[in-house]
Amino acid sequence: MNRFAQRLGEQSISLRRGRPEILQVNVGKLCNLTCVHCHVNAGPKRREVMIRKTVDRIIDWLANTDIPTVDLTGGAPEMIPDFRYFIERVKELQPSRHVIDRCNLTILLEDGYHDLGEFLAGKEVEIIASMPCYSAENVNAQRGDGVFEGSIAALQLLNSLGYGIDPKLPLHLVYNPVGAFLPPPQNELEADYKRELQKHFGIVFNKLYTLTNLPIGRFAAYLRRGNRLDDYMQLLIEAFNPATIEGLMCRNTISVGWRGEVYDCDFNQQLGMQWNNGQPIFLWDVNPDSLENREIMTGDHCFGCTAGAGSTCGGAIV
Repeated sequence: MNRFAQRLGEQSISLRRGRPEILQVNVGKLCNLTCVHCHVNAGPKRREVMIRKTVDRIIDWLANTDIPTVDLTGGAPEMIPDFRYFIERVKELQPSRHVIDRCNLTILLEDGYHDLGEFLAGKEVEIIASMPCYSAENVNAQRGDGVFEGSIAALQLLNSLGYGIDPKLPLHLVYNPVGAFLPPPQNELEADYKRELQKHFGIVFNKLYTLTNLPIGRFAAYLRRGNRLDDYMQLLIEAFNPATIEGLMCRNTISVGWRGEVYDCDFNQQLGMQWNNGQPIFLWDVNPDSLENREIMTGDHCFGCTAGAGSTCGGAIV
């Protein structure tokens, strides 16, 4: 039994799935950036990308459910050849179905993607964009030289298309700590972001989501190099907050890998903690009606989502 499961047992907490509300699809590990904090180990040399046959099988499964939201992530999800096709197929099922694009912003400025912002706006796709700080020094240290400047230009482009202004075009930013510490209070940091980005660049956005870095993937390697992995893990364990359990993303989100395999969350996905019933389970093998009350697979990394105010794909929990 892992330490997280042991802690739940000590507090008589049963972590089980509720009604699925979000289908989060990691369409691949290809990315135009190589970020220090990336738990996916994504980058320009990765070749794992979802093919059209898999997209079609996912859409066929989704058609038989009432799951309202499809959340596309990566890597840079926009870089797979069928990114626009995926969105168009979701919208064909039901125009009111909500699509989220987890965007690193700089991809919008790359050759071949200059009209992507207009496409996303036309399909009323929500954008959740990585922006680990409102200062160039911190962003470039975490994500690479010039990324801050590119991110600012991309945000200004999105604002010009109505993102962050039109209620149908929500634009949210994501903060990740640049080191081995927990995020500050989300509301206070959001106020700082809005003030600084508006003052210096004329940028507006809707919400800021604070996410805790989990000790897996490239961030775990970063901690190991500095001999800080054990200390960071202890920080997460000591900050365990049982009030976050109800709002964990694994309770209402189905995570799907680039080949169509199923997980409880994107972090479990990167650790290879795939659903298994004697053989790997793919989304199209799953009966949508059988998901509620399924026990969630856990590991020590789960302390990252329950530390302090908690951490989900939608930011702090409490």
